[in-house]
Amino acid sequence: MASVKLTNVKKIYGKDTVAVQDFNLDIADKEFIVFVGPSGCGKSTTLRMIAGLEEISEGTVEIDGAVVNDLQPRDRNIAMVFQNYALYPHLTVFENMAFSLRLRKAPQEEVYEKVTKAAQILGITEYLTRKPRALSGGQRQRVAIGRAMVRDSKVFLMDEPLSNLDAKLRNQMRAEIILLRKNIDTTFIYVTHDQTEAMTLGDRIVIMKDGYIQQVGTPTEVFDMPDNLFVAEFIGAPKMNTFCTELVLEGGKYYVKPYGAKIEVTGKKAEMLNKKGVEGGEITLGVRPEHFVLAKKGDRGAIPCKIVVNEMMGSELHLHVTEENGDRLIVRIPTIILSDDERNALTYGETIYVTFDSKVMHFFDTESGKNLLV
Repeated sequence: MASVKLTNVKKIYGKDTVAVQDFNLDIADKEFIVFVGPSGCGKSTTLRMIAGLEEISEGTVEIDGAVVNDLQPRDRNIAMVFQNYALYPHLTVFENMAFSLRLRKAPQEEVYEKVTKAAQILGITEYLTRKPRALSGGQRQRVAIGRAMVRDSKVFLMDEPLSNLDAKLRNQMRAEIILLRKNIDTTFIYVTHDQTEAMTLGDRIVIMKDGYIQQVGTPTEVFDMPDNLFVAEFIGAPKMNTFCTELVLEGGKYYVKPYGAKIEVTGKKAEMLNKKGVEGGEITLGVRPEHFVLAKKGDRGAIPCKIVVNEMMGSELHLHVTEENGDRLIVRIPTIILSDDERNALTYGETIYVTFDSKVMHFFDTESGKNLLV
C-alpha cells in the first residue's frame, strides 16, 4: 500500500488557462480521499495528474515517497476506474478482468485465482463468461472495478464511476464500494461531483472550486464547520439557507436579527464569537433546511413565511417559503412529527412561522464569505 503527496501542484493549459492552482495534500496509506466540486473545478484533472494521464505543469506528485512526475502511468503501480467502464467489447468478463495480468504474462493459476476472487467479492461470478453488451450498467461497473482490483496496485483511483448509473444503482454501488474498501484495504482517491457520494464514502473530503482547494476535512468537519460560504452551500442537500442579517453585541450577549426577529446566540457559538473578538455588524447567516423548526405566531424569534412549493419526500416535507422581504428559504420538516391535519395545512399560499436555535447558526463575512468562527 502507499501514501500519496501532492506539493504545489499546478496544471496550465496553453499559455494562461489554469485548471489546478497550488494544490497541496498529504494522503495517508489506506485512506479514502474524495475530491468533490462542481464541473470544471479541477478535480478530475488532479486525479489524472496523479495517474500520469495529464502532464504536471508545476509541483510534484509522490507515491510511497517517490516522485512520479516523469513516470508513465503503467510504472506508477496505480489502478484506475473510469466513468465509462472502458471494457473491451469482444472479450468476456473474465478476460476483461484478466487483461493486465495477461500483459505481464502472469501464470495461469495466478490469473484464475485473482480473477475469481475479485469476482466473488463483487458478486459477478455468474457473469464471467458473458460479454459486456450482455450486462447492465451496474454489472459493467463491477467488472471495471474488478479489472482494477486484480492488479494489486498501491493506489486505487476512481473518476466519477457512478455518474452513468441511475439513482437506485448509484445507491447500491455506493454500498458496494464501501464494502470493497473493507475487502481490499488500499489507498483510494475518488472523484465525484455528488456531495452525497463524498459524504458517505470519504474518510476526508477535498472540496474544490476554480482549481483551488476550499477545504479539506472529515465529512463531519465540513458539514458542521464549513470554512467559507461556498463549502457551506455545496455540502448538504437541499443546500444551506443564507441571508444577510445583523449581528449585534448588547450587554455582553450576541443576537442576530433575521427578518425582524431577534434570536440570542448562546452556548458554544457565543463563546466562539467572543473568543474571536467579533464585534458585530452586517453578516451572512447560514441555517440548514433541516435545522428550521415550526413555531407559532407571537413566539420569540418566529419568522412569518408564505409557502410557495410543498415537496412531499415521504419521510419529510421540503417547504419552499418566502418571507416578507421576498427571500426564498427551504425548510425540511419530518412528517412523523406532524398530524394529518397539520400536514394538510402546509399547502401553497399558507402562512407559517419558523425559527431556529442558535447552536445551528453559521456566521460568514458578507464580503469575503469566510466563516467568522474558523
